[in-house]
Amino acid sequence: MSRAAVPGLPSRHPIGEQLPALYADDDFAQRFTAGLDTVLAPVFTTLDNLTSYLDPRLAPADFLSWLASWVGAVDDPRWPLELRREAVARAVELHRWRGTRRGLVEALRLVLDVSAEVSGDGGATWSRTAGAELPPPPAGEVLVRVWPHREGEAYAVDADRVHSLVRTLCPVHTVCRVEVLSGPPAGEGR
Repeated sequence: MSRAAVPGLPSRHPIGEQLPALYADDDFAQRFTAGLDTVLAPVFTTLDNLTSYLDPRLAPADFLSWLASWVGAVDDPRWPLELRREAVARAVELHRWRGTRRGLVEALRLVLDVSAEVSGDGGATWSRTAGAELPPPPAGEVLVRVWPHREGEAYAVDADRVHSLVRTLCPVHTVCRVEVLSGPPAGEGR
């Protein structure tokens, strides 16, 4: 990431104009400060546009990976730029839902552009009554079904990427089984 040496980038705050009147006509002082202006212009431009650097939808592409690291977003340089921007922009929201059905479905849709259905609870049970009998043990398995979000051969589901993402996002104490379908399950609308 380099913002230095941008050819012809003018300084919004030329140092020569801010010198005392004594140096206004001094050729050496004006040339010397013009050299400093060339070095400082990218710094001033970056500071003037700092809010744009912190907005993933506007940040320079080479700054996006660093911005992603600040919010713990998944950032793959092989993804299209718009998908990378969206992943960073939605990172906080996805962190809030991490480990839940909704979080897994949203992440699969965002990252892989697939529709998903998650069933099973991974073994979580609870009771409203203290000291009540324990409920029967749950199956403890989470089933993740995915299918192409759009129709067509170009939108085929990459099973390896689905398995990798599900392994990353499922809570460590759960067993997640993945089924890749060619279309939505029976009775499921798009």
